[in-house]
Amino acid sequence: MARGAGVAAVSALELSAATVALGGRRVLDGVDLTVAAGELVALVGPNGAGKSSVIRALAGLLPLCAGRALLDGADGAGLSGRARAERAAYLPQERRIAWNLPAIEVAALGAPFLSTADALERARAALDEVEAGHLADRGVAEMSGGERARVLLARALAADTRALLADEPTAGLDPEAQLMVLDRLRARAAAGQAVLVSLHDLALAARHADRVVVLDGGRVVADAAPMAALTPEVMARTFGLSARWVEGPDGPLLSSGRYSEGSGSGARRASSPA
Repeated sequence: MARGAGVAAVSALELSAATVALGGRRVLDGVDLTVAAGELVALVGPNGAGKSSVIRALAGLLPLCAGRALLDGADGAGLSGRARAERAAYLPQERRIAWNLPAIEVAALGAPFLSTADALERARAALDEVEAGHLADRGVAEMSGGERARVLLARALAADTRALLADEPTAGLDPEAQLMVLDRLRARAAAGQAVLVSLHDLALAARHADRVVVLDGGRVVADAAPMAALTPEVMARTFGLSARWVEGPDGPLLSSGRYSEGSGSGARRASSPA
């Protein structure tokens, strides 16, 4: 896996003993997590594990019951909205856009503290980065879901912050677009940005991430390089999948699938292979 070459390992994102409760239920329970500058960390886990809650807590959108959320070493609870936005860009899972604005204007919203001309220039470069420059003048309501996803990713990239939080950026995209998204996030990490991305596709996480953090029930159950985090034991216990690592033409690949019915293996049942 690629690494951010020559970039000092300075923590840009950190949760320390973070606990979050929603509706009286703990959705995060003592989570410890760090992402250094130049690092791409993939956050994985079954539905309801707490992936989006981790990202939203770091973005300052979920208050902590206990623990701390740090952005570039500063306690997020004491930061203004502008100070948080200057430290970390946030790409939410929700792709709804209220107005039918041209893509260039939506992407420019990622750079609200620049002049209009500079924001539009930054937005155009970000659209080109995600291979969506041809959509610049088209209204987002006139786009496919995949095209709109590229525009929203461009909005996050236009922010040009020290850290990037991306919640399921590959959901609903075709395979080529999924690889493009991860390639762009990988390139941002290589350039020195701290990137935290939640993913359901374990093979994508294994292929592109420096580290994989596995969540289950609001707790971290593994945090290591992909092969060390996604072991057969973790895959069976957390996802109910059988798994093994195989040697591919470009390095190790994660192969996984359901246990056969009645095998008695795995703590969970999954509806489809990862």
